[in-house]
Amino acid sequence: MKLFKCDNCGQLLYFDNSQCERCGHKLGFLPDDLALFTLIEYNGVYGIWGKPAQTGYRYCENYKYNVCNWLIPEEDDSPYCKACSLNRTIPDIGNAEYRQRWYTIENAKHRLIYSLLKLQLPLFSKAIDEEKGLLFDFMADEKGSEQRVLTGHDNGVITLNIAEADDIEREMTRKSMDEVYRTVLGHFRHEVGHYYWDRLIDNTPFIDEYRTLFGDERKDYGEAIKEHYNNGTPSGWNSSYISAYATTHPWEDWAETWAHYLHIIDTIETAYAYGMSVHPAIASNASFLHADINIDPYEVADFNKVLSLWFPLTFALNSLNRSMGLHDLYPFIIPPKVVDKLLFIHKVCFAKRIA
Repeated sequence: MKLFKCDNCGQLLYFDNSQCERCGHKLGFLPDDLALFTLIEYNGVYGIWGKPAQTGYRYCENYKYNVCNWLIPEEDDSPYCKACSLNRTIPDIGNAEYRQRWYTIENAKHRLIYSLLKLQLPLFSKAIDEEKGLLFDFMADEKGSEQRVLTGHDNGVITLNIAEADDIEREMTRKSMDEVYRTVLGHFRHEVGHYYWDRLIDNTPFIDEYRTLFGDERKDYGEAIKEHYNNGTPSGWNSSYISAYATTHPWEDWAETWAHYLHIIDTIETAYAYGMSVHPAIASNASFLHADINIDPYEVADFNKVLSLWFPLTFALNSLNRSMGLHDLYPFIIPPKVVDKLLFIHKVCFAKRIA
């Protein structure tokens, strides 16, 4: 994620800040600019610091719940920003616990939307296009019911069980599912991968190459899921897949790999914003462990260049986590066949960028 600064006092700012902690000025994120701005209030609306007062802005309606700092042009009739307008169902905000979970969910979802906008991928609500649009349902299990809300994607609707926003609940599920990694942001990246398979791969010239790399998605999905849970993961899976779950079906392989693609570019952008370099002195001759992270991964056509930075960075980050007694930040190995899949995803994203 990019870093920002207050135009009034120069304070370092982060993506989700709504007020400068040094000078107290309000801040707002403009999705069209993909930037966080210092604001000046006048006549009941906000202007951008240092810019002519030609356009006024107001906060998204969800700003009052402390879950959004995005701005809307004054003349826009919608009460919600580009990110929040994609919500169809939110938790009961009268429930303090649910409201805290919603905060966690929105924090992750806004980061997801930032990445999709920066990739210049098609992104709009089903209110605009019922067939091809995107919506989110954030739902809780009904008390007394044995039927659980299932996190997943169905024809452009991404459902998230808000229990995933509870650290204890999520960790219990991670252990029961024998997963090495499970986060709210990871869920969003995986499920939106299914959505973009429909938008970017299905019935497009990319379908044949997709099937060569990921397999034939026409394989019965329901039977594939049963086989996965009945028989487990095939031996040797980690030579061709990024995760055990990716072996289930070509759709899941795409979604898992897509999620890792977003993990990589967002983390590399953050490292780029901090001007990070990795140069272990004891391994001065091991070039694969060295990197100067001096590129914006969203703007690089050759994804091999991004991966050449990713491997040294993850070695360093994993070592730092171990120094704190924590699990590896990125507990995955990317084999050559998965590299090919990541390169394909990057190629598709660049080809589908909105002009």
